[in-house]
Amino acid sequence: MENTRTAVVFPGQGTQRPGMGKDFYDNVEISRKTFEEASDILGWDVGAMCFGEDERINLTEFAQPCILATEIAMLRGLQDLYGFSPDYFGGHSLGEYTALVAAGAMRFADALQIVETRGHLMQQASPPGQGAMAAVIARNLDIDRVRELLSDLPLDVANINSTDQVVISGQADSMESARALLEQAMGGNENLRFIPLNVSAPFHSRFMNAIKDKFREVLNAIAAHLNSKNAARVTSNYTGLFHSAMTASVIEALVAQLSGSVKWRDNMQVLAEKSQRIYEIGPNRPLKNFFRSLDINCRSITSFSAAQREFAA
Repeated sequence: MENTRTAVVFPGQGTQRPGMGKDFYDNVEISRKTFEEASDILGWDVGAMCFGEDERINLTEFAQPCILATEIAMLRGLQDLYGFSPDYFGGHSLGEYTALVAAGAMRFADALQIVETRGHLMQQASPPGQGAMAAVIARNLDIDRVRELLSDLPLDVANINSTDQVVISGQADSMESARALLEQAMGGNENLRFIPLNVSAPFHSRFMNAIKDKFREVLNAIAAHLNSKNAARVTSNYTGLFHSAMTASVIEALVAQLSGSVKWRDNMQVLAEKSQRIYEIGPNRPLKNFFRSLDINCRSITSFSAAQREFAA
């Protein structure tokens, strides 16, 4: 690797796909062992869930550990084959947990169990069909204006993804009202795209407040094993900056992330300030375009063949 500072970022839920990570499993021993390790920790066959056509992979409590396991299997493969050694780490929503593992701040076993529980709690927080999320896409979005327009609706800004995209989250029956308000304020639907997302709960909204105390207990149970010094190299979705090097602060930021806005635009900027090269590692590449909106180059590794092209040349 060149002597430049490198950051790696990991996408989150919604990037899952049948067959994800299978090429790393087939070609790299440490990647195969990572999937086997994940299965031993969780008590179910993670590889079979990732590689087959099991529809449960779209359920939050299965999707989250499967994505995390796949991303760590890919990362370990790159480290083993090519000496890939990033300096800074970031992750979008669920991806923040992969980033903490990658940085050596959180143990792989702990993270798998945490995100499985996190997914289960998030699903429980809102009855099926009552919550929804939608992407709002327009040029140079004013986040404060979006929040102002939604202030009388049971909806929150869940993700601040780029200069041109935010995601809103909350009660499903308020989404059409939100669409109408936003289109009216932004000069008609030709200037705005409003895309409902295929999710099972209103993540990163006020409706996740009910599970925060239970989730804090889950994190407190592994607090002794958190390496907060290493967490300081990982961006926090909640603050938009790097994590504090204090264990209690890391835990509180992860709890707050459940119902707070994911400040991904801020995360991208602070990573770019520290790094000359940024890689996205995961089953899909949603983050690459978010970086592009800030004129920041991000290289995506979504397959073993992509890794070979990037690092073996």
